[in-house]
Amino acid sequence: MDTRLLGRQGLQVSALGYGAMVLEGYYGAVDEAQAVRTIQHALDAGVTLIDTADAYGAGHNEGLVGRAIQGRRRQAVIATKFGIVFDLQETGTALPTGWGFSLTINGRPEYARRALEASLRRLGVETIDLWYLHYPDPGVPLEETLGAMAEAVRAGKVRCLGLSNVTADQVRRAHPVYPISAVQNEYSLWRREDEGRLFPTLRELGVGYVPWSPLGGGFLAGAVGRLEANDFRHNNPRYQGENLATNRDRFAPLLALAQEMGLTPAQLALAWLLHQGSDIVPIPGTRKPERIDENLGAARVRLSPEQMACISALAPAGLAQGRTLLE
Repeated sequence: MDTRLLGRQGLQVSALGYGAMVLEGYYGAVDEAQAVRTIQHALDAGVTLIDTADAYGAGHNEGLVGRAIQGRRRQAVIATKFGIVFDLQETGTALPTGWGFSLTINGRPEYARRALEASLRRLGVETIDLWYLHYPDPGVPLEETLGAMAEAVRAGKVRCLGLSNVTADQVRRAHPVYPISAVQNEYSLWRREDEGRLFPTLRELGVGYVPWSPLGGGFLAGAVGRLEANDFRHNNPRYQGENLATNRDRFAPLLALAQEMGLTPAQLALAWLLHQGSDIVPIPGTRKPERIDENLGAARVRLSPEQMACISALAPAGLAQGRTLLE
């Protein structure tokens, strides 16, 4: 597996990472033992960047990752996040998502310190390689939150810092407090808005980019049928009502192109992302080890400028119908 650098702080990771959120039942039931084996299969296949968050499963997901990397710590670059309040004893600021629910966000320095200690314990590690603020807290100056995060780096508990679900202005405010290594936002052929809004700032500052939901919550894998009753995607406007059928029609030419090229739709979508720049590291998630192998095939795909232009023409920014999270 090729490697890439996230930021200018020396954080080297595999070109494709693994997003562990899918192991918490958001997209359907998953067996816990199988979840651990799936993470280990990703490591066996050459994936080094394993992405989790304290809010996934109210801490359970970090515990899964911790179990999976026991005895294999040197193989894994662990990224986790804090800021979403999942403990009913904690307070924070309400943040509407546009998906029919609000999140409670806490970016206060004292909360950051407590969250860090809890994440270290659940992961079973002494140092977190990449620690993100999951969402900026509208009620706390971003600089205050970053100040507490920087303390964690100086204390040796964190190697590098990241921001998630942020704007270019927020990155510019945070970066002078402590250099940001990576930003994690939603980005795919399903949502391309960051290309014009954020990418110029990241590249000016030398900040890496980690797309979450690089396959549009599975839509770009071409296999979205009837969703299970507890599937998190029922909240996504792009999956609701007539939007899903409309999006299937609009993206059908892209899926047909993948077949013509001898690729799966997921491989085409991920290869396109990898070709957007060497500072981009997608983190597709899956519950099935065989899908990891399929996704990693995207790293071997070489797309010509003509093919890139064709893909972009078939899936321009704004093609998908329905709002995405916090859009």
